Amino acid sequence: MTSLFPCRSVRAFAVLCCLLAFGNAEAKAASVAFAAPAPTTQPAWAPGAAWDFKTFQTAMHQSGREVTLPEKDFAELQSRKVMAMDTIERYLKRRFGKADKNVLRAFRELPREYYHYDYQRRKPFASNCYEPAPKPWAIGYGSALSDYLGQAYMTQLAKPRPGDTVLEVGTGSGFQSSLLSRIVKEVYSVEIIKPLGSEVAKIYKPLGLENVHTRVGDGYFGWPEVKGGFDIIMVTCAARYVSPELLKQLKPEGRLIVPIGQPFKKGQVLYVFTKDKTGKVHSRKDMGVFFIPMTGKIMESKS
Repeated sequence: MTSLFPCRSVRAFAVLCCLLAFGNAEAKAASVAFAAPAPTTQPAWAPGAAWDFKTFQTAMHQSGREVTLPEKDFAELQSRKVMAMDTIERYLKRRFGKADKNVLRAFRELPREYYHYDYQRRKPFASNCYEPAPKPWAIGYGSALSDYLGQAYMTQLAKPRPGDTVLEVGTGSGFQSSLLSRIVKEVYSVEIIKPLGSEVAKIYKPLGLENVHTRVGDGYFGWPEVKGGFDIIMVTCAARYVSPELLKQLKPEGRLIVPIGQPFKKGQVLYVFTKDKTGKVHSRKDMGVFFIPMTGKIMESKS
C-alpha cells in the first residue's frame, strides 16, 4: 500500500481493535495452562444445521451465559445478517479482486450473535450484531470483538486451506478461531488474559466446533507442543516486533499475519511473513491498522 492509512482501510480496520482500558488485576497474564473444558453435553448445534431462537438459547446456556435477546429481535438479526454478508462479499471483491468462497461460507455458517458478550460484566449484547457500520465491541478485560469486515479481510489474507493447522495469538471473543475452524483442519488459540480465556474456552462445544483447541498463556511462545508447526499463524493484537518463537513454529510455505507497532499509537502496520521451502523468511507490509496491544514477554525491552 502506498499509504499506510488510506481512508477506507482506516474505516474497515478501526473495527479490528479499539482503545480500551486494560482490566483489573485479575486480568494479569497467567502461566501457560489449559483453559477449563466445556461441559460434556450434547452440542446444541452443528455447522450446517438449522439455527433458530431455541437453538441459540440452548447454546448460550450450555456455554454458561445468560440470554436476554427477545425472539423478535433474534428474527431481525437474521435479516440483518443477509445484508452484512452482502457487505462482506463486496468488500473482499474490492480488496482482493474476488471473495474467497470458503471465507464467505464460514461467515454464513457461524451465528455471530452468539459471540456478542461482555465477559467482564457478564452481559450479552447480541442485539447489536450485524451492525450496518461495522465496529469493534468491548468484551471485557481490555479485549474486543473485531468488526466483521476486518475479520473477513484477515481471514482471506491468510489464505486458509482445508488441510491447514492454524495458530491464533489472542483468542478474544473466539469468533476468529471459530471462523478459521470452518475452513482448516485444526485451530489452536492462545489467550493471555486468564478470566477471559477460561470463559471463552466454553463456547466452542455448544456449536459442535471440535477442532478448536484453546489455552491460557503468553502467545509470544506460540504452542510448541504441536508437532510440525503451523501453516498459518494469525496474531490479533499489535506486537512491538515479530516473536522469533512464532517464526520457528511457522511451517515452510506458511503465512504469519501480524500487526506491528507501538501500543495505542498510530503507525501500526499489518505485516505478512512467509517462509519458503528452504526455511528463509520473507516479509511485506500490507496496510495501516490499529489494534489493542499484545502483552506479556513482547512488552519487555529487547536485550
